Amino acid sequence: MNSGCSDKYIFRWKRFVASFRFALNGLRLAAKEPNFRFHLASAAAVAMAGFWLSLTRTEWLFILIMIFGVMALEVVNTAIEKTVDLVTEDLHPLAKEAKDLAAGAVLLFSCLALLTGAIIFLPKVWRLF
Repeated sequence: MNSGCSDKYIFRWKRFVASFRFALNGLRLAAKEPNFRFHLASAAAVAMAGFWLSLTRTEWLFILIMIFGVMALEVVNTAIEKTVDLVTEDLHPLAKEAKDLAAGAVLLFSCLALLTGAIIFLPKVWRLF
């Protein structure tokens, strides 16, 4: 019996599981960042409002895409900022541009999330009054 195949499978499985540990560690690191915490708190408030206003399945789909999109971009932004800081401690114009561009991506998607939330939530709130 060839144990090489079994060992190869076990090695692949361990690498797969390890990749999840690395990703979860990345989320743990992101949770230490003030901007990520702000987005997390905002997401919790939006989710509570969504349950209170009985969003449809389609509305939830859009809301969840917006929530996870903003948070994912915030993680990427943080990774870019830390990478730039690793490469140079000097105040370099290109380092600033890289950080500003990454932050701009978060801002753009956050504006989309805000508009999406307004389209979904405002009519429901107006009906309450």
